[in-house]
Amino acid sequence: MHENFEVEPDVLKAKIISETARIQWLELQKFYAAGSVVQVSAQLDLVDVAFAFSQDDKAAVQHWLQAGLVDRVNDTQAQLWVEQQAELWAVVISPWILVQDKTAQAPH
Repeated sequence: MHENFEVEPDVLKAKIISETARIQWLELQKFYAAGSVVQVSAQLDLVDVAFAFSQDDKAAVQHWLQAGLVDRVNDTQAQLWVEQQAELWAVVISPWILVQDKTAQAPH
């Protein structure tokens, strides 16, 4: 009999929080080149988004994608972060690295 090991959501969120850290954008360049870096809008909670990714919550992720709140980092943004020597919040939810620029201003 195969037991399905489920992690409590609160435990998983605590793990995600503990693994979330600030990192220089330059250190993420090789992952960006591989297409695995996802930008999360400053309007969202990075931990909530990471949790949704970890749970494969397609509905939530699809909603954020359509709203433009979550997307792969584009070349323009990547170049801007290089020029700014930006430091971002990041967390790994394999195969993705979710990043968030808390200094980014929401469009007016």
